[in-house]
Parts: sequence; C-alpha cells; structure tokens
Amino acid sequence: MKEKHNAVLSTIIILLSIALLCGAGWLLWQVLPQKQAGGVSSIDTGGVFTDDSTVQPSREPAYEGDKTVPEAAGSQSTGSETTPAAEPAPTDSASKAQALLDSMTLEEKVYQLFYVTPEILTGKDPVTLAGDATKTALESYPVGGLVYFSQNLVDREQTVNLLDNTQGYSKIPLFLGVDEEGGTVSRIGSNPALGGTAVDSMASYGKKGDPSAVYEAGTTIAKELTGLGFNMDFAPVADVAESAKAVIGTRSFGTDPQLCASLVSVMVKSLSTGKVVSCLKHFPGYGSASGDDHNGSASISKSLDELETSDFLPFQSGIADGVPFVMVSHLSAPQVTGDDTPSDLSSKIVTEILRNKLGFTGVIITDSHQMASITDHYSPAEAAVAALQAGADMVLMPNDLKAAADGVLAAVQAGTLTESRINESVLRILTAKYQAGIIQ
Repeated sequence: MKEKHNAVLSTIIILLSIALLCGAGWLLWQVLPQKQAGGVSSIDTGGVFTDDSTVQPSREPAYEGDKTVPEAAGSQSTGSETTPAAEPAPTDSASKAQALLDSMTLEEKVYQLFYVTPEILTGKDPVTLAGDATKTALESYPVGGLVYFSQNLVDREQTVNLLDNTQGYSKIPLFLGVDEEGGTVSRIGSNPALGGTAVDSMASYGKKGDPSAVYEAGTTIAKELTGLGFNMDFAPVADVAESAKAVIGTRSFGTDPQLCASLVSVMVKSLSTGKVVSCLKHFPGYGSASGDDHNGSASISKSLDELETSDFLPFQSGIADGVPFVMVSHLSAPQVTGDDTPSDLSSKIVTEILRNKLGFTGVIITDSHQMASITDHYSPAEAAVAALQAGADMVLMPNDLKAAADGVLAAVQAGTLTESRINESVLRILTAKYQAGIIQ
C-alpha cells in the first residue's frame, strides 16, 4: 500500500514539474517579442536581392532644398462615395482628444493638419536653432508636426536643444519626426557628431531572415531618436520591391511579400516598444513604380487584385499591429482608380481602400507636397484641399504653408470641405498624440 502511495505521489510530482516547465516556456516566449515576428522565427530569404546590382535609392534626400512652385492648376478628384470605416470605441485617449478638439478654433484645427520642415514654418534656411522666429511662427501657425533633415542636425547638443526648445514653444505638443530607416536613408546614424548607430539597409536584414536582428535594429533606432528628442520615425518602408532594379531599392526588405510583411511587423512592434511613433510608407506600394515621383509623375500598372496579393500585405501586417501612421505616395494607379490622379489625392485609394477595405483607423499622411508630381500640377492650396477631400488627415511639407492653410479655410467657408471633416482628422491626430504620450 505504501509503495502504491509513493508511486502515485511520484506521478503527481512529475506532472507538476512538466506543467511548471511548460508555464516557464510560455512566459519566456511572451517576453521575447523579437523572436516572434508575428509568429515567424525563421524566414525563407529566397525573395531578397541576391546580386550586387541592386539599386541604391536616393528618394528621401531629395526632400531637402527648396523647389519653385509653377503657376499651374490641376483638378482635384473627390472620388466616388464610400461607406465610412467603422470607428473604434472611444478610449481614454480619444476622450481627452475630443475635449481638446472642442476647445480649439477652426484656424488651430486647420494648422494641426500640416506636418512641415522648420524652414517651411519659419521662412529661415537652414534652421539649426529654435529661438524667437520659431516661437513666433508656432504662435501664428500651430502645425501638427515638424520633420527634420540632415541640414538641421549638426551635433548632439545642438539637436537636443533644437527639439526641446521647439517643443516648449508649441501650445499643442508636436510630432517631431525624422527619416531614420537605416541604410541609405539615415539622418542620425550617418552623422558621427550625433552619436548614432549606422544601421544597415532593410534589404540586408531581409537577407538575414532573422526577426530578432530586425527587432534589435528597431530598438537601437528608437533609443537614439528618443534620446535626442524625436518622437516619430517615418519608417518602416513597407514596399515590396519588384526586383533589384526597383526604384525603392535596398530600402525594401525584399521581393517576397510575406517576408516583407513579417519584418515590417517586427519593426513596428520594436519602434512602438521604444516609444516612437512609426509610419508605414509608401501606400499603395512603390515596389513596381515606373519612376520617381520626386522628379515628375510616376505610376504603377498593377490591378487591385495584384496589389491585394502582394503590395498590400506588409501594410496589412503593420495595420494589424496598430501602426499609428500610414503615408500615401503620389503614384498614380490607373488600373485601380481609372485615371492618373496621385494616390494621396484619390478617395478611391485613401478612403475606399486604405481606410475602409484595409480598416486603417489611424493617421493618414501624404508624401511630401514639394515633389514635382504635385507641384507640376497643383498649387499648395489645391493639393492640400484635394488630399483632405480624398480622406487624408495630414499634408506633408506643402511649398507654402500659409497658402495651403488659407486654401483649406477658404474651402470650409465655401462648403467644399466641412468643419466636421476637419474635425475627424484632427481628432485622429490628437488621439495619436495622447496614445504616444506626446500630450500628457
């Protein structure tokens, strides 16, 4: 009888030990998100560039420098009517954002819709200090965000002071953003005086196929950005490169949609954990673009079905992980929209597909409105109004901030834009700021 009792006791102890080991393994899996990659621990890297002739892109640096706006007018398309995307249930952040929105004037709300460089804001070039000119400009033009380029970032002490002073001058705390993708697009890592890390290109991480390495890269970027005072990164690139010759080049994780989707997911999670707002770009997908929209009109020839089975996958992955921002490019997609309207001015792309079909409820921002694909055809006011009519929430870098804002205000007065439409976008912007802790 005693032997039988001991056998039962031994069995119970063994079962308990197994249960404890399983529990410990589950907990370990939970605290190592860098190993999850959306459920992927190892990736087939056959869809990554394998030759040495991969295009080295130079799209983002072309944002820097002034461009002259030609006196050319274009027509803006509001697209067909669509059923609005279902809005999520109000959260504490949304409730606080609504209260702040209710206290704002129409002019304050309109300026929140713009994300500009310090040069566009102040009229000074280049801006490396934030003093009276910045303070006065923010009082007159209370924009939603400021994006900085290499010319603004001299060294670590100067950058910290620049961002800290700028934030201190703003009535409503700002998104302070930068393009820090790694590889060829790096404002921090490429400047030794800032003490940053030169993170490799995303294509190199695609070749490795190691989610933990991507997570570590995101952690490094987030730590260095927040250490300087930035709270937003215009990254990751979610484009699926069609080939090694694609315009997007090594900024893409590769040519395989599933690989790109997995690694985009990891980067979004990593930046979010590091308290940095991330932004997927460049919807609906730059991987098969016929040219560079910095230099003029560019397009993609894919159908909606083709985009859904390839280019959309990384965007859907990031959206599922709660990415706060998505940037829409100026690419035209005639097989989807039926015309050559830039994507960020098309309600078919912005509202019907990104907002409703893909279910994105965060902030939709245009690509830079200083690009020739916009300036060759639209005035700053026309482009800003068209983007908002299409469903975008923020306009990035209009050539003339006041002209663009005045155009939006005039559209509200004329009834071509409603104040309720403005309120929808501002509420999303303010909610994102509360969620990120930018507004306390």
